[in-house]
Amino acid sequence: MRNAMKLPNGFVVTTDNAGGIGEKQADVVYAPNHVVSYFAARVALLEQWAANAQVQSVIIHNFSGEAAWQAYMDGVQRLFDEVNLGQILIIGSSETNMELLQSAMSVTMIGSSKEIEDCDVTWFIYGQPCVGSEVLENAKNFADLKKLKEAIGQGWVKKVWPVGSKGIQSEVGALFADDTIVVISELDVGKSAGPSTVVLLGVQRESVELARQYFGDEFRDLVV
Repeated sequence: MRNAMKLPNGFVVTTDNAGGIGEKQADVVYAPNHVVSYFAARVALLEQWAANAQVQSVIIHNFSGEAAWQAYMDGVQRLFDEVNLGQILIIGSSETNMELLQSAMSVTMIGSSKEIEDCDVTWFIYGQPCVGSEVLENAKNFADLKKLKEAIGQGWVKKVWPVGSKGIQSEVGALFADDTIVVISELDVGKSAGPSTVVLLGVQRESVELARQYFGDEFRDLVV
């Protein structure tokens, strides 16, 4: 996965950040701090899964002031609770010498990867692209990480490719290493998917019908 740093001994580092989104008066988008960290953690976690890695620890970089720290911690833990990851070590640092006008933070995850056997898969689009305030209003249209984790654990979702700010079209081109591919979809394939509200999934061929039933209406064929 291109957004994951693979280190020796199987360690994988992933990260995501948010700027101008939070509880400060000058922020471009207002959102509770625990929601901001939740979605930053969502992206970093998906990048871990894309690299076939399991999270071991988390680092929060907080530039929004000491008062924001606990809410940022709570948002990350909320995500872990939702996908049944349990208690994972969360550490970090807060900028307390300088007070910024806008919120800024990032979440970095360190995980350990495992080798998996390569296999033929059929690719699908899961979720709808949302960005900015849409993220707070359309949660029912997102790729559901709890469902995704269960499907990975059951062994029939073999590959994961998160879609972010570059949109579905760009990520499909990167996935297949072919920028000439044109995605045909009812979705806006050029629109940012914000905090990975869309995920491209590689499903083993014999489990395609199971996947359609399991993921529901937000699960679409990847047509190119």
